[in-house]
Amino acid sequence: MKLRVYLVDDEALALERLTRLLEASGRVEIIGKTTEPEEAVAALTSDLPDVCFLDIQMPRSNGFEVLASLPRQPIVVFTTAYDRYALDAFAVNSVDYLLKPIEPEHLDRALTKVEQLRASAASSQHLQALLRSLTDSFRQNRPEYPDRIASRLGDRLRFLELARVTHFYAEEKMTFAVSEGKAYGVDHTIAQLEQRLDPKTFFRIHRGTLVNITWIKELSPLPGGGLNARLKDVQGTDLTVARDRTREFRARLNL
Repeated sequence: MKLRVYLVDDEALALERLTRLLEASGRVEIIGKTTEPEEAVAALTSDLPDVCFLDIQMPRSNGFEVLASLPRQPIVVFTTAYDRYALDAFAVNSVDYLLKPIEPEHLDRALTKVEQLRASAASSQHLQALLRSLTDSFRQNRPEYPDRIASRLGDRLRFLELARVTHFYAEEKMTFAVSEGKAYGVDHTIAQLEQRLDPKTFFRIHRGTLVNITWIKELSPLPGGGLNARLKDVQGTDLTVARDRTREFRARLNL
């Protein structure tokens, strides 16, 4: 009998890739998927799957907080682009994980482990206790990222919502944030912004450019090995992904 699975990832591209890999395995029935943590809580509460593939780092609720909201815990396979969330503990305590970009052989390993867990009645209580412990640990160590950034104009400060900032760029020793087609000066270098902002949202595609990946509409190759990233702003802005950043950028987008 196929495993009934539910997928949660706030990145649509990652969700599509995981869907393709799972369908190709022939071992599962996908009963639902979403990019919204709140929708996931509602779906998982009403119809508990055999296994939930769950992203850890999401903007409004992390994966552990989603689980903490559920009256019953499904078996969980965590997915993440980061390897710093006690992943070794997941592997040895009956909770599996997959690092993005997900590879078919790693997915196959996770599905086999899930099937073994389902055969063990004792695993359920142990799993729930472990998830509660991991949730508490993650909350204590969760990094805090700003949701606004200040732009100075004379003696005034204008606050920009980072969700509306399509990209940052450096020009003539100054740094600008672009929001709704307008450029605003900010008091941070590109390097400082790269360290300060949420790496799940902002990626440095060039020495002088940091892009909000949620605003990327399409990618196309450039001569020499770089990429052109077209944004979904009104202007259809084109940004260049440097050749030495292309591989990491593709991995970040699960391509």
